[in-house]
Amino acid sequence: MSKVIVVLPAYNAGKTLERTVADIPRDIVDEIILVDDGSHDDTIACAQNLGLTVYQHDRNRGYGANQKTCYTLALKHGADIIVMLHPDYQYDSRLIRYFVSFIRDGYFDVMLGSRIRSRREALAGGMPRYKYMANRTLTFLENLSTGYNLSEWHSGMRAYRRRVLETIPFQKNSDDFVFDTQILFQAIKHGFSIGEIPVPVRYFPEASSINFWRSMRYGFGTLWTALRFMLGFL
Repeated sequence: MSKVIVVLPAYNAGKTLERTVADIPRDIVDEIILVDDGSHDDTIACAQNLGLTVYQHDRNRGYGANQKTCYTLALKHGADIIVMLHPDYQYDSRLIRYFVSFIRDGYFDVMLGSRIRSRREALAGGMPRYKYMANRTLTFLENLSTGYNLSEWHSGMRAYRRRVLETIPFQKNSDDFVFDTQILFQAIKHGFSIGEIPVPVRYFPEASSINFWRSMRYGFGTLWTALRFMLGFL
């Protein structure tokens, strides 16, 4: 039986962590690893009370750096399938079993949770209009550059087969948010298959979200990554 580990890249997630973990299907998940990236709240105490495996960065290193630690620890702990989930309760943890089944049954190497099925649903779920438009534009360009037809490239709920993370050079990626884009381009470059399933849109005050200017930086980083992919430099 495949060993499934859920990794939680956390930063000030104390208000939402318990709800996120409560919905994780423990009958199929063997371990939950939380990596704290220099939080200023009670994230670590909450994680310890919940019985999670906790690792703490000595300072805030960035979202990409957090994921690097998450995946390194999951591989070290013997994971066959690694599920990355934002601990801000924006994504429905109960759907993890479907992510796992698609990989375990051999259909895909990578699974993404797509929040984009219709504009009305995305906006009704609280997604800011500018983020929706940026998501649509960037996803179109990323699909165009790769030949894929994914509905969303920017999900914070993903699952990977162990072989994917052992193969792609994710340690060379950015320590910032563009890490998410880079790792998908790398998976495609190495010939891994990517699937997706729909997930509800849940934006609310406690959920983490980068501001407009960080979003702009992320967008330009995504375009640069797509260009490097097309030129064969990624």
